[in-house]
Amino acid sequence: MNKNYIKFMLFGAFCTLSLQVAAQHDSKPVKKPAFIDKSSMDLSKKPGDDFYNYASGTWIKNNPVPAKETRWGSFNLLRDFNINAVKTILAESASNKNAAPGSAEKRVGDFYAAGMDSVTIDKLGYSPIKPDLEKVAQLSDLKGLINHAAVMRTSGAGSPFFAFFVGQDRKYVKNIVPQLFQGGTTLPDRDYYLKNDPRSLKIQESYKNYISKLFSLTGSSQADAEKNAGIIFNIEKSLAAAQMSRVEMRDPYKTYNKFAIAELSKTTPNLNWESLLPLMKVNGQDTVLVNSPKFFTELNDLLGSASLDDLKTYLKWNVLKSSAPYLSSDFVDASFAFTQTLTGQKVQTPRWQRMSSLTDGSVGDLLGQIYVKKHFKPEAKARMQELVSNLVKAYEIRIKNLDWMTDVTKQKALDKLHAFTPKIAYPDKWKNYEGLEINRGTFFNNVRNAGTWSYTEMVNQLGKPVDKTRWAMTAPTVNAYYNPVNNEIVFPAGILQFPFFDANADDAVNYGGIGAVIGHEISHGFDDSGSQYDKDGTLRNWWTDEDRTKFKVKATALQEQFDAYTVLDTVHVNGKLTLGENIGDLGGLNAAYEAFKMTKQGQSNVKIDGFTPDQRFFLSWAQVWKGNILNETAAQLIVTDTHSPGPYRTIGAPVNMDAWYQAFDIKPGDKLYKKPEDRIRIW
Repeated sequence: MNKNYIKFMLFGAFCTLSLQVAAQHDSKPVKKPAFIDKSSMDLSKKPGDDFYNYASGTWIKNNPVPAKETRWGSFNLLRDFNINAVKTILAESASNKNAAPGSAEKRVGDFYAAGMDSVTIDKLGYSPIKPDLEKVAQLSDLKGLINHAAVMRTSGAGSPFFAFFVGQDRKYVKNIVPQLFQGGTTLPDRDYYLKNDPRSLKIQESYKNYISKLFSLTGSSQADAEKNAGIIFNIEKSLAAAQMSRVEMRDPYKTYNKFAIAELSKTTPNLNWESLLPLMKVNGQDTVLVNSPKFFTELNDLLGSASLDDLKTYLKWNVLKSSAPYLSSDFVDASFAFTQTLTGQKVQTPRWQRMSSLTDGSVGDLLGQIYVKKHFKPEAKARMQELVSNLVKAYEIRIKNLDWMTDVTKQKALDKLHAFTPKIAYPDKWKNYEGLEINRGTFFNNVRNAGTWSYTEMVNQLGKPVDKTRWAMTAPTVNAYYNPVNNEIVFPAGILQFPFFDANADDAVNYGGIGAVIGHEISHGFDDSGSQYDKDGTLRNWWTDEDRTKFKVKATALQEQFDAYTVLDTVHVNGKLTLGENIGDLGGLNAAYEAFKMTKQGQSNVKIDGFTPDQRFFLSWAQVWKGNILNETAAQLIVTDTHSPGPYRTIGAPVNMDAWYQAFDIKPGDKLYKKPEDRIRIW
């Protein structure tokens, strides 16, 4: 699922992991986890001055970022637990000589084993992509080059010039349509090409060195490799200048532009979509959605003005960059050297971890079936269903009690809330990857075959009814998302563990953890972007003008709150870019607290480990987000990530909640204090 369609809850931070305790065969009592880790806290801090360090300061001080990571927190420990669980599954599957042909165990085992055979991979060098490079070298005219670029994306050989996706029409959600997106660049954001500050210039230089290195590894002279780097950077810089910003891309109306395919071709004479789309396996379609028409007209001009040799160099680069992680170690090392400049990561992620993640990303439904059997308990799904139901009830109460929304819009909001579809843990039906060939001795071919299979499976949705059973994440994923066109909230099995959820934890911990996650995803249906979709998932206004105006005023206040947070030196949080996620946190934590107050513990004042129920609720939330991050990564995420940094997610919602002030006796004069009339209340 394209990320323009889904509001992913990409957690950038962090909590302690509760380990499963094996059954004991002696009489020693099993120590019950504390869940709120008091040893992580810095009790010398006042919660009203520095709630982030009050909740987690000692842990932050004692847990620097490991060399193989770019950020580190207890949330990463949960991901580490999951990736190690996946590693065990894959290693056992790879060594299982009795696994039945065609079984999930056999196929994931073969995929992983092929990826771990670095000796064979190194012997092959770049030979797996020689045919791709030779095909590009043989192109003799612009039409042939553009046609070849279209075919490349169908086999995983690259996605040159633009991005492409097949999915639901936002205004006619029962229809699956082809969709064209701006693209064609390599750096994380358009700004990296267009800015000339020292950090951007350093990254640009490193990127050119990376390009040059990969061409050198395929036999180009140093002079030719450096020349190629300049050509490619200039082409990509032109494409970057034509792209909309990430903030602009958050507007679902601005990015909804429907064209008859024949009419679109008239605006881009060098791109004849009537012939290109069939080459991309798209047949029988008469319309296409385009997220940025301006980008495609400028791409058309670029194709007309650039030399054929320069464009061929650009296509070769697309082959190289898309293949480098799966070639010999010199290619992999070159890719990592560039990554180091972007993120500051000290040492490369271990091969087993990269191959485990690749297997999950390539054949995730095969792996997911095994993961769920080994690591997910059915009672957790039942408990999650109960929590989701309680969060919906809480949200209903909050909508009904809104003092800024008229009754007519409230009813539409309630209709949408009651139409939410929750998906929990894993799909009702698994993909079987029929026709996907996996061979233990051909790693690169396996990767390409998986790419081809996934692309074909995507375009094969055209002309068929929408399959609402599809998932955009695999079961082991530590994440969650909201999909506006299906009005669904999705929680993979991987996230249904501590610090978010534990069946043995008290309600304060679970509601401050997974309850806030559930509320966050529900809130995406009512954030600045998701609120523009109705209960059926259709991009259609359901607000009165008066209510929409009031909502925008409140959203702007939240934007300004986050704009004021400083991340590095003079670098601030981008309140516009992160607005949807910040609304998600604010609405989600409020709804989770509302639901928590319906529980027996929520209505009591009984302390556990010295903390009241309300304090435990907010500490549970705060300890999710504890962590450390490298400066390079922090700077990159400010540009590219729609989520605010962990320290500001920790405080961004609580400082607007009266209950937080009461729980920790926050007073005027405390650094985080906001006057009651200045506290932002949206949902």
